[in-house]
Amino acid sequence: MADWATYVIVREDGDHEVYEARFGAIGLDLDLLAGPEVLVPVLRARPLAEDWRDEVWCQAAALIDLRCKTLLFFAWEGPVTELRHRAALWEALRRAWPGWELRWTHDGPAALRAHLGLDPEVVREKAGGSTYPDGALATGDEELAERDPLIRVVTVGADRCHLLSSANHHPVAEGPALLVRLERAPGHGRCVLAANSGLHVDPLRRRVGWWLLGAQAGVPRMASRWPGWTVEFWADRWEEHVRASGGRFAPPAVDPEQALAELRDEARGRRSALGDAVLRLP
Repeated sequence: MADWATYVIVREDGDHEVYEARFGAIGLDLDLLAGPEVLVPVLRARPLAEDWRDEVWCQAAALIDLRCKTLLFFAWEGPVTELRHRAALWEALRRAWPGWELRWTHDGPAALRAHLGLDPEVVREKAGGSTYPDGALATGDEELAERDPLIRVVTVGADRCHLLSSANHHPVAEGPALLVRLERAPGHGRCVLAANSGLHVDPLRRRVGWWLLGAQAGVPRMASRWPGWTVEFWADRWEEHVRASGGRFAPPAVDPEQALAELRDEARGRRSALGDAVLRLP
């Protein structure tokens, strides 16, 4: 078992180097707080990776482009994928990478390869569209008691709200079959929890809007799963879901100061897969 992370450094001459860490995916966002001056030498002290891992096995990645000062990254888990901590983490990263453009990729390692001018299909899931539906949660499920529950919120029309686990593919990947599956799923009326992704379906107008704080294999292909529908990808803009659902998704307000304090505590209390040298905060 491993949590693979990929790191790419683009040199000033345009060539690139690829590194990886077996357990680097958990905490990659916190490692980035060390900034480029610390992180680049730490990565270059590691052996080069033999090849790129595909979007199934690469669970987090960062591309550091020294030519144009661009940081492109994603992760499946960590503070950056938690609604409560995401904004604070981004603010801390901006301070740690002054003068750099910071960009999140929802499309996993494929977006990193596209940035390099390489074929993104090389790292696409070879199954080509297989999905593993997340189960609908009952109203008393223990996951709903967590402070940062691993859940997806799905609102349908003007009166339905369902909560799903978030262990597998985003429910947008199921296409209209999702609506059939949820017909007998437990209803929650209104979601006031900090979900990490969501979907709103308007059956009358045949419109779909979806978002996530992590990454999803094959993001560009999701619209094709809903033939005849208008599909809008909201990236990490969960506020769009709040508006579209008429408030049936209403996550708790975030205290920025408390979120930053919790982020600092988490960063200082962990061990990095890249070593102690990266455990610094701005």
